[in-house]
Amino acid sequence: MTSTPTRQRILDAAIDLFGARGVDAVSLDEIARAVGVRKQTVLYWFPSKDELLDAVLEAVAAELHLAIEAAIRSADDDPLDRIDAVIEAVFRPAVRRPSLLGLVREMSRLPAARADRLRSNVQPLVDRGTEYLALEMDKGRLRRGDPGLIAALAYSTVTGIATEPEALRAVGWEANLAGLRHLRDELRAFLRAALAPET
Repeated sequence: MTSTPTRQRILDAAIDLFGARGVDAVSLDEIARAVGVRKQTVLYWFPSKDELLDAVLEAVAAELHLAIEAAIRSADDDPLDRIDAVIEAVFRPAVRRPSLLGLVREMSRLPAARADRLRSNVQPLVDRGTEYLALEMDKGRLRRGDPGLIAALAYSTVTGIATEPEALRAVGWEANLAGLRHLRDELRAFLRAALAPET
């Protein structure tokens, strides 16, 4: 028997199933079967599917927050190296767990109220990134630009992997581990070239 707490196993199963098949296509019964518990156990921890989805979105946002914080702490002081580390941290969970890409796609389809709750979880990360870019631009360590738009372009690239796979396939990109790594490396190279200070 696994030592992972039941609540966490339910969340993990929901992340994988929602990401692979879509939130609407997955029932609480299927999640219970995947975990090896009864539906009543799922309902004990999450009284409704909506509450389970909220918990899934909070868990994914918290994992992303921790990954970015760790990347920032481990990178040296050079802003381009820190940006590289953050991009690496954002892509690492998707490379390790491809169902997260499907979950990002599902997030783009959320009703406005739920999307607003998700945005409130992610907004501090966006604000911090934008402020960091602006500060480094003011110091002359990054090329001057609109920090908000640059952060939005990077975010759009990451979410576009999940929400616009056909557009990416049109240019020869494949939704597999090698494709994810290639896209990550291209985004890092693009941001590095775009933000390197003029010499």
